[in-house]
Amino acid sequence: MRLNRCSLKACLPAAAFAVVALFSLPALAQAAGPAAAPASDAKTLDQLLEQTRTARARDDRINAERINRFKAARDEQAGLLKKAEVEKAAAEAESAALGKQFEANEKTLTDLQDSLKIKVGNLGELFGVLRQTAGDFSSVARNSLISAQYADRIAKIDQLAQAKSMPPMEDLELFWFEMQREMTETGKVSRFKASVADAGGIKSDQTVTRVGPFVAIAEGKYLEFKPGVSSLAAPPKQPEGEYAALAKDFDNATAGYQRMVIDPTRGVLLGLLAQRPSLKDRIRVGGWEALVILSVGAIGAMAATYQFIYLSIVGFRVNRQLANLKHLLTNNPLGRVLLAFKGDKAPAAGEEAEVVELRISEAVMRELPALERFQSLVKLVVAAGPLLGLVGTVLGMIETFQSITESGSSDPKLMAAGIGKAMIATVLGLGVAIPLLFVNAALASRSKRIIQILDEQSTGLLAEMLESRISGHDMGGVRTRV
Repeated sequence: MRLNRCSLKACLPAAAFAVVALFSLPALAQAAGPAAAPASDAKTLDQLLEQTRTARARDDRINAERINRFKAARDEQAGLLKKAEVEKAAAEAESAALGKQFEANEKTLTDLQDSLKIKVGNLGELFGVLRQTAGDFSSVARNSLISAQYADRIAKIDQLAQAKSMPPMEDLELFWFEMQREMTETGKVSRFKASVADAGGIKSDQTVTRVGPFVAIAEGKYLEFKPGVSSLAAPPKQPEGEYAALAKDFDNATAGYQRMVIDPTRGVLLGLLAQRPSLKDRIRVGGWEALVILSVGAIGAMAATYQFIYLSIVGFRVNRQLANLKHLLTNNPLGRVLLAFKGDKAPAAGEEAEVVELRISEAVMRELPALERFQSLVKLVVAAGPLLGLVGTVLGMIETFQSITESGSSDPKLMAAGIGKAMIATVLGLGVAIPLLFVNAALASRSKRIIQILDEQSTGLLAEMLESRISGHDMGGVRTRV
């Protein structure tokens, strides 16, 4: 029993180990992997010991393999680290070189910027002057009549005036060329094809004659230039008289020198000249007073013209009769007066001188109405013209004061109509009276000259008759003096 107890005591550690083994072998087996044998295969303690030894050897082998793998990984990592350190060193060296290059570039860039600032200082000033000059010239070109012929240049000049940086040399040369062309074309007369709008706005291609930047004409009419669209148009109203004739002659000319109107204001003066009212417009403004004055003046002018022609013919015939008194004609007053005392109409020998004188005066008086015809009417028109003009003046001033009263202000535009009517009436009255005054003087002079010739010849006839009676000669043939 004691032996067994001892055996049992001796066996207790082994049993405990076995129990421990039984509990720990599965964990070793799991740690060892599929190669580990399960602890449940041991039947005896020896088998269990053998299995434990085998498992330990296997674990040592596995640990050795793991150590080898770890060493290999370590060596690999060490190689990578060494390689990374080499690359780092190379990168640091390159970085240092690039840093030195960067510093050198910075210094070079600073020097270049300083040099650029010095050069850009003059160039910037030039650019500013260029933009200002281009802007000024753009305004000149836009309002210049030459742009009607070269309309595409305005867009190019505007681009230079609005440039944000220095333009290329080609644009500078173009700008110089356009300025030079403006100066050159200012002194030239050019003909070119252009679209011209008439008074109704209908455009048509016409041959335009341009006189520098001052005047443009087409088909004998003055044209106005519209800067906004760089086009030409015929104004609704053209200048009249000499100005219209100059435009037609200049447009039809092909060579040589021609007179032409020059408008330095580039159309403003011609526009004002075209708006100046014509004689017809002034008469229309004058109203019925102007028509009355002109009607009276026309009557007086027709009467004076008729009498002037009549006296001219009579004077010519009387002069011819004076040159040939031996052959008396009845187509002139002198011939008719002298024929009244010739032949059967000759005074009798015993007829008194006073009676003969009265007969001669009667013959002369018979010719006076035709010679002094219409002179009274012309004098009446001369006197009535200013009076009618004064009536028109008073009526015009009444209208002016009425417009001031109605509007409550003295606006010149409101007063212009009445004052214009008043002045036109005055001018028309004087315009009718003054020419007729000189015409009447001419008529009176011509008629007096003819009457004086009749008086001279009739008085000479009477004197010869008295001389003949005193000398006892017969008066059968009437003699006259030149």
